[in-house]
Amino acid sequence: MLNKKFGFYATVALAGSVFLAGCGDDTATDGEGGESTDPEFISILTGGTTGTYYPLGGAMATIIENETGVDTTAEVSQASAANMTALADGTGEIAFVQTDTAFYASEGSNMFEGEVIDSVSAIGALYPETIQIVTTEGSGISSVEDLAGKSVSVGAPGSGTYINAEQILEIHGMTMDDINAQNLDFGESQESLQSGQVQAAFITAGTPTGAVESLSATSDVNIVPVSAEKAGELIEKYPYYAEAVVPSGTYGLTEDVPTVSVLAMLVVQNDISEDLVYDITKAIYENTDQIQHAKSEYIQAETALEGIGIDIHPGAQRYFDEVNQ
Repeated sequence: MLNKKFGFYATVALAGSVFLAGCGDDTATDGEGGESTDPEFISILTGGTTGTYYPLGGAMATIIENETGVDTTAEVSQASAANMTALADGTGEIAFVQTDTAFYASEGSNMFEGEVIDSVSAIGALYPETIQIVTTEGSGISSVEDLAGKSVSVGAPGSGTYINAEQILEIHGMTMDDINAQNLDFGESQESLQSGQVQAAFITAGTPTGAVESLSATSDVNIVPVSAEKAGELIEKYPYYAEAVVPSGTYGLTEDVPTVSVLAMLVVQNDISEDLVYDITKAIYENTDQIQHAKSEYIQAETALEGIGIDIHPGAQRYFDEVNQ
């Protein structure tokens, strides 16, 4: 009887090991001397189809798949804040996110109040995310103060764009209560500006932004300035901001418009191996010539670690250490 029991347990153990072997993905170092299970498929969470994240994500997905052999797809999403939560939940592997939003997640503050996300780390910074306060000719809006009493798109509650709008209003002595806030995405903002349902929209994205370009094809676009003085006050209180400019010629503008920006960055799940993240990082930063978007010129290994307020993944750190030594 003992021998029969032993044989039964041995058979179960063997079957279990075969099952696990069949279900397991490739393993590699996790950067701490152990093994890490890597995905056979990578999902890059981006943003809406009219923003900057989505086209960049599509180009990067192609590069990663070509260079690493791992099936990779760019997915439409609700952008920064939702992307951090999705990665923490295991819904995706890589995501675009604003540096300020990633910082809030690591601290459990603002839209992540009481919910610290420590299972996600940085690959690297990409380009400036310009805060564009978009309006149209004839709206009567030429300053942030002119937004008072107007219908203004500020993004989804808790989104990066929403927090940017809240903080810019704050530095001008205003709150969301001073405007008729509308929670629209970039595409909805474009349509609502065209129809006159809103008079202005906060859009945080790399310039030129698809939604604003589409708007400029049918309407005369104005960008509301954030003065150097107010930008300085904002940066002093929230140091992840930087001064920025929407250049003349963008959207048909006839002169540069001063504003502020945060940075777009890529983040990744911590449990993806050091080796795979190294390969992904190398693929992206060494093939920017394959990214057919104006923002590709900003994606450089030399500046990829600037402005990041969360931990760098060991695989990305290894790559940047090599190229910047």
